Amino acid sequence: MARQLEEQISARFPVGQRLRVLDVGMGRGAQALRLARAGHQVTGLEQDAAMIAAAREALAGEPEGIRERMRIIEGDGRETGAHFRPGSFDVVLCHGVLMYVEEPDPLLAGLARVLAHGGLLSLLVRNGDALAMRPGLSGDWAGALAAFGTTAYRDRLGLDVRADRLGALTDTLAGIGAPLHTWYGVRVFTDTAVAGAEAPDDVEALLAVEERAGRTDPYRGVATLLHLCGVRD
Repeated sequence: MARQLEEQISARFPVGQRLRVLDVGMGRGAQALRLARAGHQVTGLEQDAAMIAAAREALAGEPEGIRERMRIIEGDGRETGAHFRPGSFDVVLCHGVLMYVEEPDPLLAGLARVLAHGGLLSLLVRNGDALAMRPGLSGDWAGALAAFGTTAYRDRLGLDVRADRLGALTDTLAGIGAPLHTWYGVRVFTDTAVAGAEAPDDVEALLAVEERAGRTDPYRGVATLLHLCGVRD
């Protein structure tokens, strides 16, 4: 996903331009830190106290120049209007958040509002068109059957959450003035990998395969996650 995001940023903005980036639901700050290291001015918005503490700890270990380029704000991603003015950012990230939001449309409209014209909106969502893949590949036939025709699922943390369908999100993005520019699949072949397992020796080959599959039909359509990139009108 980081490679996909870099591809879109490089194609849209001049090389060397310092971008204003907002990461909504930044978690531990992995993407935010990566972009700060690349020279961008990054704001991370997160409401989970444990995640904020982890992000601040990671940031504290960075050189002063990077620390100065990143700020962390405690807050709800659905309340961007209370924190930022319209058009405040060139790039807005919202990765792994929509599945926990029952009504995502107001959140997405708020993200588009703080995005500058011509800016990039990057969403990472659970693929509602492929919910049967994980249980099916794991041999859970009852779970696979139940996954057809629904966007509700239970995640690996045991939480009851929701997925998004590409068609519906495409319509939503057009409606909020940030129409879909391109999309990728994420975790096409690696969704059943054991969390925390040691990386394979041929990890570069693995990444190359995932990157190719994530941009190639029909593979990207059955990816566990979808990475959607919209551009503000």
